[in-house]
Amino acid sequence: MRYEMGVSILTRFHFPLPLPRATARKRIFHFCPPIACRSSMDQSSGLNLEDLKWDHSFVRELPGDPRRDSFPREVLHACYTQVSPSVQVHNPQLVAFSQPVADLLDLDHKEFLRPDFPLFFSGATPLVGALPYAQCYGGHQFGMWAGQLGDGRAMTLGEILNSNSERWELQLKGAGKTPYSRFADGLAVLRSSVREFLCSEAMHHLGIPTTRALSLVTTGNLVTRDMFYDGNPKEEPGAIVCRVAQSFLRFGSYQIHASRSDEDLGLVRVLADYAIRHHFPHIQNMSKSDSLSFCTGDEDHSVVDLTSNKYAAWVVEIAERTASLIARWQGVGFTHGVLNTDNMSILGLTIDYGPFGFLDAFDPKFTPNTTDLPGRRYCFANQPDIGLWNIAQFTTTLQAAHLINEKEANYAMERYGTRFMDDYQVTMTKKLGLPKYNKQMINKLLSNMAVDKVDYTNFFRTLSNVKADINIPDDELLVPLKSVLLDIGKERKEAWTSWLKAYIHEVSTSGIPDDERKISMDSVNPKYILRNYLCQTAIDAAEIGDFGEVRSLLKLVEHPYDEQPGMEKYARLPPAWAYRPGVCMLSCSS
Repeated sequence: MRYEMGVSILTRFHFPLPLPRATARKRIFHFCPPIACRSSMDQSSGLNLEDLKWDHSFVRELPGDPRRDSFPREVLHACYTQVSPSVQVHNPQLVAFSQPVADLLDLDHKEFLRPDFPLFFSGATPLVGALPYAQCYGGHQFGMWAGQLGDGRAMTLGEILNSNSERWELQLKGAGKTPYSRFADGLAVLRSSVREFLCSEAMHHLGIPTTRALSLVTTGNLVTRDMFYDGNPKEEPGAIVCRVAQSFLRFGSYQIHASRSDEDLGLVRVLADYAIRHHFPHIQNMSKSDSLSFCTGDEDHSVVDLTSNKYAAWVVEIAERTASLIARWQGVGFTHGVLNTDNMSILGLTIDYGPFGFLDAFDPKFTPNTTDLPGRRYCFANQPDIGLWNIAQFTTTLQAAHLINEKEANYAMERYGTRFMDDYQVTMTKKLGLPKYNKQMINKLLSNMAVDKVDYTNFFRTLSNVKADINIPDDELLVPLKSVLLDIGKERKEAWTSWLKAYIHEVSTSGIPDDERKISMDSVNPKYILRNYLCQTAIDAAEIGDFGEVRSLLKLVEHPYDEQPGMEKYARLPPAWAYRPGVCMLSCSS
């Protein structure tokens, strides 16, 4: 059994999502308000930048490119190229930083007040102990093999070992050219950098696995970008995000070597061994006594013994992590926008924030990526399907390297489907506060939401206000939902009343008091999400030197499930201007 896009997980696993009916040269200067009050900084105690505990296992244990220049080229027989940041800066400014990420690294918050901090984290001044490199990888883009891609503007500085013996990679995005830049300049603009910085932290605080963001700095120079690929480039402020993750390895990190000669094919095993050793040590240490044998879903009910092949156990875990991740995306209405295989983390992290978007009005076919519009391959409803397709490409790579056999590959895909549905059903059951999963009720709800274009986030948050009282008169049932059911006629009111009556009957059987159910539902249904128009408001201000809104949004998204009195405006529906190109939908240009 090989997975193909035509065999949809939406059909095979009854996924309940119905369709609705119907480069820099000029200098710029920023006024930079204070980054934080002194009192909050004084509460932190940690390491100075010079005292960070660096390690370089990726460079030390894996084969690298013998050349260290950044001239664009095909890089063979290597997992990375050592490079140095080449971005030009002029009075770089710190826009914002994440205190929780600083704590992960044991970094003292006072370090962000250093006048040289922006120089270090723009790449203009080398960090003591860092050993920058760009990773080599390939990938399928929009379903087509694209060959070598690699870190075209990202440079990993190295790995930090914290006091808990955790390994965290630091990576500068937008620090200049690498051999993988092709015809691009290796730079990034403030517009896309603000979005990545904020969404990295927003997703973490929503409880979704993700790469993190330590800091965002401006370069003080302008970068030329054609945002809509329409032949009208313009100059935008340059910026650099410091991304943080335990690993930036992707499916494409393995695919590139399998696509080449037999000599490079061996790198798939080398890179797999590295990942298992450092990031999946429980698989490295498993033994026959663990009894990880499973019957497959094939007609012959054959057995897959994961303890006899660590690579099979590894790919099954990657498949399950990926499935769980995408189930969580569906729960909060997140659409990645560019689910190419080079944007798929082997750790099951959300990675590479480009033209992402959270659902406003519920539309299963929503895509935030203008490049994706013709076929909507990466739309919200297709994400579970695409995740499985990408897993299929990854298993094909491991088969080519003789690390797993076809039966083990099929089992990994089977586990993806099972894990996705398990996690999705749990997520939706909790969102509705139901005593048990009710497919028919959830399907009908999503169908109603699609027809009436109901705001995804606000509806589920408001649903917790409904009382489990079966004696409420029909003409009063919709009162708690009047703020989210807007402009619906008599026929649609009847449809919603019918659904709500069934819903109230269902939740009333649980015996859970209304206030307890509300607390439980509010803990999984966020009050605040990083809507695209909120990002744009912060970007517009930042581009004229006011970073206050970026910092306000950062604080907001650190507590998405809390009411946060006084911040209610951030939960409002998008204004009319939010539907203009470049706000509700974006291209990959950054």
